Amino acid sequence: MDRMTVTVTQLNEYVKDSLAENPVFSDITVSGEISGLKLHSSGHIYFSLKDAGAVIRCAFFKPQNFSLNFKLADGMKVLARGRVTLYVRDGQYQLNVASMQKDGVGELYLRFEQLKAKLAKEGLFDPAHKRSLPSFVKKIGVVTSPTGAVIRDIIHVATRRFPGISIVLAPVQVQGEDAPRSICTGIAYLNDRQDVDVLIVGRGGGSIEDLWGFNDEAVARAIYNSRIPVISAVGHETDFTIADFVADMRAPTPSAAAELAVTEMSQLVGLLERLQVRLENNATQQVRENHLKLQRLSASSALARPEMLLDVYHQRTDHAARRLELSGEAVLNGGEQHLKAVSAKLYALNPLAVLARGYAVVTDTEGINILDAARLLPKSTVNITFAKGRASAQIEKTEQ
Repeated sequence: MDRMTVTVTQLNEYVKDSLAENPVFSDITVSGEISGLKLHSSGHIYFSLKDAGAVIRCAFFKPQNFSLNFKLADGMKVLARGRVTLYVRDGQYQLNVASMQKDGVGELYLRFEQLKAKLAKEGLFDPAHKRSLPSFVKKIGVVTSPTGAVIRDIIHVATRRFPGISIVLAPVQVQGEDAPRSICTGIAYLNDRQDVDVLIVGRGGGSIEDLWGFNDEAVARAIYNSRIPVISAVGHETDFTIADFVADMRAPTPSAAAELAVTEMSQLVGLLERLQVRLENNATQQVRENHLKLQRLSASSALARPEMLLDVYHQRTDHAARRLELSGEAVLNGGEQHLKAVSAKLYALNPLAVLARGYAVVTDTEGINILDAARLLPKSTVNITFAKGRASAQIEKTEQ
């Protein structure tokens, strides 16, 4: 018997038609919990429905979801009515939703709301406990995964805003059962250091399950008890976790957290320039006002025997003017010295100045600084940046 040979597209089209012809799949209501909710700019809504044993992808297109009278959220339990079909391009079967209604609250969402209410009652979200970020940060501590885009984004933004900034990474698990314990350990490690000015705790976006490590009570208390101010940067702008509510400040993304933590160098230079101008203007104004005052006294007709008194006032005027000039010069010199001192500090923080003294920066193949030889393995490749140019090298051996 001859066997039929078809293309992948033909096979998927055949399965799609078979599903459409089956009356069971053409109008069916599915109960499940929303996960991985994504609101597309086109107005279409994509998500998954899950229960304890399985997951199905769903599409809720704009013409059908236009009349939806409640806001969807991860963790929400719903009844979705629609038809089962197959997306030919991906070979993935899905539920095309025609209408939806609430079916209670999902388990994770319920746990989230219960913990949120408990910690709010204890005062962990109280604005009075939240601290302001330092005005000038020299070292940032980051609690996140050592891989992925989050740490790279933070490094890129922070070093662009202030090239001399230092970043300390506490590598942790940000997903899975061990994530809460790992995150707490990272926060504790950075709090034990004495050189960290602010913490960024976070990860990239994901479903409510992916972000659940940041909805843990132990993580919330670790952030609350941190002696260092904490910026929470979990997920995307629409994602909220318990960590966001308890942190001193919430950033919509990890990149935004780096912008909040690090003052741009140009702003500091501008501040120094404005201070110098103010000092000069104040000194000039003082001298001008006192000269006018002395002129008015000299011209007064109420003075007795003005030919004698004017000589005295002229002499006093000369002495006062000289003192004002010396005072103005002292103020200007002091401001100039302060500006030079700050400029010298800024120059000392410039990594290029360090390189010019004969030092070099060693990074791994992903651009992360190597601070400990124990991280290197024999035969591994490193990149070396000099004051002029770069080079690659292979590790032969390491010593502690």
